[in-house]
Amino acid sequence: MVGGAKAKFTDAIWIVVLGIIINAILGTFVHGVLGFIVTLIVWIALIKHFFDAGWGKAILIGIIAIIVLIIIALVLAFLGIAAIAGLAGLGGLPSL
Repeated sequence: MVGGAKAKFTDAIWIVVLGIIINAILGTFVHGVLGFIVTLIVWIALIKHFFDAGWGKAILIGIIAIIVLIIIALVLAFLGIAAIAGLAGLGGLPSL
């Protein structure tokens, strides 16, 4: 969305590291719905800053990141459930 020159892997790592640190500090002072809104704004601001994008593109990048996170979590959950079921002798993943 912002181009390969602007979206570097190291920038994504910085977004995660700084986001976690800032949100941990803010989380001690701001709770509930207001805390969620502040956290959301911080993450979008980090995306905007590091990827050199506008607010609209930063929001879209955040939405896409959340969708990818959900898909990966579901796939990992399915594989974990299937592996546990296989260990319990209840079927599980098909063997090759």
